[in-house]
Amino acid sequence: MKSTEIKNLSVEDLQNKLAEVQAQYQKLTLAHRISPIENPIQIRDLRRTIARIKTELTNKQ
Repeated sequence: MKSTEIKNLSVEDLQNKLAEVQAQYQKLTLAHRISPIENPIQIRDLRRTIARIKTELTNKQ
């Protein structure tokens, strides 16, 4: 998710999206621990997306 898309979301949408992305991140890291996933860069991208969403939430509050 790009930062321009994140900036256009409301606080409620950001909180919902954060919960959704964190769930994806946990599922992906668990899958990677069990057996290496094909594209481990996805983990880094999700972690960065979480950081972007948290930053925008802080800015809006």
